Amino acid sequence: MDQQSRTSDEIGHIPVLADPIMELFDAKPGMIYLDCTAGRGGHASLVAQKLGKTGRVIALDADPANADFTRQRLSSYPCQSDVLHRNFAQVTTALDELGVDKVDMLLADLGFASNQMDDPTRGMTFQADGPLDMRLNPDIPTTAADLVNRMAERELADVLFQLGEERLSRRIARKIVQVREKEPIKNTLALAELVSSCYPPNQRGKRARIHPATRTFMALRIAVNEELMALERLLDTLPQIIKPGGVAAIISFHSLEDRRVKQRFLQFDQNDCAKRLTRKPIVADDAQIRQNPRSRSAKLRAVQFGSDMPA
Repeated sequence: MDQQSRTSDEIGHIPVLADPIMELFDAKPGMIYLDCTAGRGGHASLVAQKLGKTGRVIALDADPANADFTRQRLSSYPCQSDVLHRNFAQVTTALDELGVDKVDMLLADLGFASNQMDDPTRGMTFQADGPLDMRLNPDIPTTAADLVNRMAERELADVLFQLGEERLSRRIARKIVQVREKEPIKNTLALAELVSSCYPPNQRGKRARIHPATRTFMALRIAVNEELMALERLLDTLPQIIKPGGVAAIISFHSLEDRRVKQRFLQFDQNDCAKRLTRKPIVADDAQIRQNPRSRSAKLRAVQFGSDMPA
């Protein structure tokens, strides 16, 4: 079975907004594509098909298992491919290692591969019990359990409010501290049940629009992986690593990410550094949402850099 015919179940992820991304990039033979969040190689494979023998794909991922999977998946295409186990906050170091100055196309898909979300051992889901981990890169030292069991109550409440926009952050933090005094909170379902108990009955179970623990889990995952700091570093770096005429595209999945991308792309446009290709974010249509429900919250923004960008 060739790479293109492999099913999403085998690959573990369906790339979101693939058609508009390919239209924005207009990839051609000889171009260099940088995928800052390779995941299972879905977007990278689509671009690789357009680059011919003279093109190049550079793919980064914080998860070593996904980096290995993408490396194998890209090996069937004629273009040169380099897949590195790196967080995209280290993008300039990665390009320096490869001897690459600038790229034609850059994508950062800030979501998570379905294989990560669906694996209880990663600790990112409350649909099944697992260790309270949440690390994308198993080499980093701090887990979500470390934060939950060690942070001071006020600091924990601030994390939940600032990174998860959780309006019951102080109530939840207080409850966490009370419970952990008796026994450490180590598993996902234990935390999810604790958070749910902080909500009134009419906002739990089938009546709830989203699970009560959704924002708490998001906040802890962002904190563990320092996601917003990595995004800020990438946005700072874009003008230095995109060729004149090159396109940078970012897919965000919540307002904390999208707000930063929107504001920075607007600044690029106002400073004549880059032109916004998406005045409003591109979102998934009904067909893609039916195929991949997680694409519902995806927002794609893109800019094209010009010759006047800073050195």
